[in-house]
Amino acid sequence: MLKVDNLSIQFGGLKAVSDFSLEIGEKQIVGLIGPNGAGKTTIFNLLTGVYAPTEGTIAYLGENIHGLKPYNITQKKIARTFQNIRLFSNLSVIDNIKISFNYRVKYNVFDSIFRTPRFIKEEKEIEAQALEYLSYFDLDSKKDELAKNLSYGEQRRLEIVRALAADPKLILLDEPAAGMNPQETQELMKMINWTKDKFNISVLLIEHDMKLVMGICEKITVLDYGKKIAEGTPEEIKRNPKVIEAYLGEGA
Repeated sequence: MLKVDNLSIQFGGLKAVSDFSLEIGEKQIVGLIGPNGAGKTTIFNLLTGVYAPTEGTIAYLGENIHGLKPYNITQKKIARTFQNIRLFSNLSVIDNIKISFNYRVKYNVFDSIFRTPRFIKEEKEIEAQALEYLSYFDLDSKKDELAKNLSYGEQRRLEIVRALAADPKLILLDEPAAGMNPQETQELMKMINWTKDKFNISVLLIEHDMKLVMGICEKITVLDYGKKIAEGTPEEIKRNPKVIEAYLGEGA
């Protein structure tokens, strides 16, 4: 589904990511881990068009998406969440979801201004679909609340729902368990697995919670100082001396 080859990006004299390669198959959950500052979020920004790579290629479903704008990449059915929650905090929960349908609407500005039958029909359909997405994640009862009034865990869930409402085939989750307690993290693990099967999507996951990563990922890639130092199954990664050294330091 996704094939990244020799991806690099340089900011002035700093090479933030160097010769990074990755493959993700259909309906696969892949983890991307590494110490703070290893370049994980930079890779997400490269994959979603926020940054343009200095070198390398990004192929999605066989098509080169190198250099596309973020909205073009969403149209290609790649969606993401953010390390720091980026909801529209002063909009309602359901309006946060309806925004994800923007690139798929067929009505035009004229229809919007004059509220034509086409506009009304499509808006009703979007409202129904948005409510359905919210119901999957037990947020439908909060549909009219402002997003900023949700609990932290609910805001995290809402951001994932908003990404799913963009109808992706690949979703990138940037530290979805950040700030969650153990019970919320356990529920998140179940939710990610259920989401993968329900929507037939692949997941690329950045996370520091090793219990979550080891519990749901089929393959894990490890970054350190912008370079890939290991890749394999959770068991292989757990025992890899380079990974242990990157996280814990080299033994005397």
